[in-house]
Amino acid sequence: MDGTPQEITTLVGREVYSNNGVFVGEVEDVRLNLDQEAVTGLAVGQLNTELFSETVSPGKGVVIPYRWVRAVGDIILINDVVERLKQPDEAEEAAV
Repeated sequence: MDGTPQEITTLVGREVYSNNGVFVGEVEDVRLNLDQEAVTGLAVGQLNTELFSETVSPGKGVVIPYRWVRAVGDIILINDVVERLKQPDEAEEAAV
């Protein structure tokens, strides 16, 4: 981005991917801190069922903290934290 202020509404509808290229979901809304005039989170729906099937009911969404956002462009890239949340058992098995 070139530093020009953008409308917050341009975030809605963008697809969210982890920095490893895994589809996470689509932005449905934005959480704001009005006192600081800052975005604090992204409400994401149409979730990747492979990542969230055990923790989120079908038709529900999640709020991703904006501090996880790495880049905003045609898509939104976030840290791979979401993928790590999905794989704690696999990490334990590898350590054994």
